[in-house]
Amino acid sequence: MTDSCWQIVQDYGLRSIGIGERALPRTDFTLCHDFTLIGSGMIWNVYFGTLALAFGFIFATVLALGKAAQNPFLRKPSEWFIFLFRGSPLFVQFFLTYELLTMLPRQGLEFWGLTLETSWLTRAWAGALLVLFLNTSAYSAEIFYGALRSVPKGDLEAADAYGFDGWKKFRKITWPTMLRLAWPSYTNEAIFLFHSTALVFFSGFPAFRQQGDALYYASYLADKTFNPFVAYPIAAFYFILLTLCVITLFGAINRRLNRHLPGAPRKLKIRPQLVR
Repeated sequence: MTDSCWQIVQDYGLRSIGIGERALPRTDFTLCHDFTLIGSGMIWNVYFGTLALAFGFIFATVLALGKAAQNPFLRKPSEWFIFLFRGSPLFVQFFLTYELLTMLPRQGLEFWGLTLETSWLTRAWAGALLVLFLNTSAYSAEIFYGALRSVPKGDLEAADAYGFDGWKKFRKITWPTMLRLAWPSYTNEAIFLFHSTALVFFSGFPAFRQQGDALYYASYLADKTFNPFVAYPIAAFYFILLTLCVITLFGAINRRLNRHLPGAPRKLKIRPQLVR
């Protein structure tokens, strides 16, 4: 039994990224099939969440600074972007973005004699990632903006007294303080983002060669076995493990950000939002 399960892991463990068996199993499903295939699909969920979070962190910082700017040409676009993506459901954003991307010319866009391919944008690995990136950027930007407004004025006045210029004050005072204040809420946003990657399965973005995410394989197994009470709990189990990894990593960063404070908390307390 152990050897058989190990063979299943070898055949399907990396199937979601095109390594191993190309055809999905059709009969004689075991728990090993369920855990292996759904775990393989989690590779894509981690891919979507990690890249969207990394690029979204940078863009969210820019949006937060733009929203806090006095120049209306910087402030207004940031405000409307944040309002648009926070005000509309993520599910709708997936479908609208997919429809917009499919309207691009199939032969590509031409610029100064060069042809830019557009067909790859309708693939889930690119198009769905773009939607998640824009969505988390908007939510994170609002978190960072609130933290930016909460930076103690005394700290900024002290920086001015020491002769810090604008960039040095931002790098030494404003930026670290903003992150420290925003980090607990940003951790919740990171958890929500990884959970939101499950919506890629329901979006219009197709899976390439049956290489989908965790919910794709969970749905396939539930349909073949006529038993949703095995595959979907396994998918939930993997997402719980992923959530624990996020909490551990972000908790370590939180302790690093607060290391200079007396009586700094040793653990990050997560307060999940009931409604997003």
